Amino acid sequence: MENEHSRSQIVLAVIAAALGFFVDAYDLLLYSIVRNQSLTGIGLPIDQLLGTGIDLLNAQLIGMLIGGVAWGILGDIYGRRSVLFGSIILYSIATFLNGFVNSVPTYAICRFTAGFGLAGELGAGVTLVSELMSRENRGYGTMIVAAVGVLGVVTASLVGDRFPWRTAYLIGGGLGFALLLLRLGVRESPLFNSVKTTSASRGNFFALFTNAKRFRKYICLILVAMPIWYAIGILITFSPEIGKSLGLSTAPKASTSVMLYYLALTFGDLTNGLLSQIFKNRRKIIGLFMILTTVFCAGYFTLGGKSITLFYLMCFLVGWSSGYWAVFITVSAEQFGTNLRATVAVTAPNFVRGLTTVLTIAFSHLRTGIGTVPAAALIGAITILVAFVALLQLEETYGKDLNYTEPV
Repeated sequence: MENEHSRSQIVLAVIAAALGFFVDAYDLLLYSIVRNQSLTGIGLPIDQLLGTGIDLLNAQLIGMLIGGVAWGILGDIYGRRSVLFGSIILYSIATFLNGFVNSVPTYAICRFTAGFGLAGELGAGVTLVSELMSRENRGYGTMIVAAVGVLGVVTASLVGDRFPWRTAYLIGGGLGFALLLLRLGVRESPLFNSVKTTSASRGNFFALFTNAKRFRKYICLILVAMPIWYAIGILITFSPEIGKSLGLSTAPKASTSVMLYYLALTFGDLTNGLLSQIFKNRRKIIGLFMILTTVFCAGYFTLGGKSITLFYLMCFLVGWSSGYWAVFITVSAEQFGTNLRATVAVTAPNFVRGLTTVLTIAFSHLRTGIGTVPAAALIGAITILVAFVALLQLEETYGKDLNYTEPV
C-alpha cells in the first residue's frame, strides 16, 4: 500500500490518528483528575461525590458506546476521513461547553456528548493507518500512535493539577479544534475508495450478529479488552476509596493514580506494539500482557495497603501490563473485511468502554454487601478469566492482507 500512496500522506494519517489518541487520553484522564474538584465546584455535598462521579463516568461511557456504533457505521459508508472530522468537531464543542456547567444534569449532558464525539477517534484513525501502511509495517504505525498518547497523559496531568477545572475543559476543547485544522490535508483510504465502486454492503452493523462466526469473533474481541477498562474504571478511578479500604492512613490522590496508570498504559502500548512486531505475533503478546495484568492486580490488592508508595507502584505496573489498547484496536481492524472494518474497529473499543458501566454498577452494588476491596477483586477475577477464554478464540492477524470484503 505504501507504494500506491505518497509517504507524506501516510505520515499525515499517522499524525492524525496519533493526535486522536492524544485527545482521547487527555479527556479521559482529565475527568478523573478534576472529578471531585469540579463536583464540589458546582455545589455538590462531599457525601455525594462518589455516587455522582460514577453516574457521570457512566454517562460518558454510554455516550462512547452509542457514538461508537454511529461513527463505525458512518466510517464504512462515507469513509474513515469523514469520521475523523465529525467526531472531533462534536467532541471539541461539548468539552468546551463543559467548562461552563453549573449543575449535574448539564455536566452529564456534556460528558455524554463528549463521549459520543470522542468515540470515533482512535478506531477510525487506526483503521486508516492500517489500510495505508504495508502489512509488515502497520504495527509500527500503532506504536507511533501510542507514543503520542503519552503526551496526552502528560498534558492532562499538568493542566488538571495547575489550572482550575473549568479552564482545563476549555483547553481540551481548544486542543480539539486545533486537531481539526491539522486534519484538513488527510486523504481517504484507497482500500475504502475501491470498495465504494463495488456492490459490497458497507457499514452493516447488524451483519456482525447474523453470522455465528462473525458474531463470536466480534464478542471475543470486546471481551479481550475488558481487563483494561476494569483497571481504569474501578481500580484507578476509585483508587482513593479502595486505598482507604486497603488500610492506607492517607487516601491516594486520584490525579496521581490516574496519571501513573495512563503514563504506564501508553508505555505498555509501545512495548506491546514493539514485541508484536519483533515476534510477528499479536495474540501471544497480548496473552503475555494479560498474565502480567493478573499478577499486578493481585499485587494491587495484597501489597497496595502496605504503603502509599507501593500503592502507586502497583497502579503503574497494572497500567503497563494492561497496555495493549492500541494493539487491540489494530487487531480489531485486522479481523474483518474492508466493508465492515471501520464498523468493528470503532464500535469494539467503545463497546468495551460502554460495558464498563456494567462493572462500575456491579461494583457500586457489591461494595455495600461484601465490602469495597472484595467487590473490586471479585469483579476483576471474573473479567480477566473471561478475557483469557475469549483470546483463545481469535485468529492471529500479524501480516494479514486487508484487501478483502466480508460476504454480507
